[in-house]
Amino acid sequence: MLIAQITDLHIQPKGDLAYGLVDTNQLLATAVAHLNRLRPQPDVVIATGDLVDNGTIAEYEMLRQLLAPLKAPLYLAMGNHDDRAAFRDVFGTLPYLPKSGVLHYVIEDYPLRLVVLDTLVAGASYGELDRDRLAWLEAQLEAGRDRPTMIFMHHPPFVTGLPGMDRLRCRGSEALAAIVCRHPQIQRIACGHLHRSIQTLWAGTLGSIAPSVAHQVALKLDPDISSAFVMEPPAFHLHLWNPDAGLITHTAYIGEFDAYSYKTKAPISLFADDHTPAPVA
Repeated sequence: MLIAQITDLHIQPKGDLAYGLVDTNQLLATAVAHLNRLRPQPDVVIATGDLVDNGTIAEYEMLRQLLAPLKAPLYLAMGNHDDRAAFRDVFGTLPYLPKSGVLHYVIEDYPLRLVVLDTLVAGASYGELDRDRLAWLEAQLEAGRDRPTMIFMHHPPFVTGLPGMDRLRCRGSEALAAIVCRHPQIQRIACGHLHRSIQTLWAGTLGSIAPSVAHQVALKLDPDISSAFVMEPPAFHLHLWNPDAGLITHTAYIGEFDAYSYKTKAPISLFADDHTPAPVA
């Protein structure tokens, strides 16, 4: 089973740029074209939050348009830049979404069980798993103790060493850690929010954060240096589930890069075709 995790799309209304500088719409169009060229194709694509930048219906309409060409089945999660009501206005007919409340759900159709959490706190940049959300999670984990499971959420519950972003991580992390420790079937907790590829051991499993398909957060570990964004290459995570080897995560960079055969030294294509990304409509 192959899972593509994209995150922190920050889609804008048509013609707008994030921070007045970053063409996130075009970057997502390029990411979708890249995903469509992967061989083998992902079994699922999961977008772990900050789907749009300001939580408006116009942005979600643009998001729907940009994601429409994607070949693989798509699942969406909430981030702090998202708005549940506006999201439901545009995407509410998706069959896996609950009809009301927080947007938690479980994907049962694959060898790896996928649990998607909603950590959004309206009006806040940090996330939270409160008592009710944690109770829902524990009930789902109890119901699937015999199945390998992966959790997806926007806000990481663990410290990363990026001081500015760590202040905005998921609250309720101690209670979450206790639940995770009781459920060894959890293979990975996959997050977004930090716009960087980061891994750490946490609560008896591996916590991972995927890079953004748009801009990245600068690697600034000094607490006295203010946070910044940097135009490092856009990327995503590919999670490969192999029952014999477990869960393996690769960082995949988006774009065209020179590639050469080790044997002949001749240029080669890493894709099965020469299709170029479509322009944003």
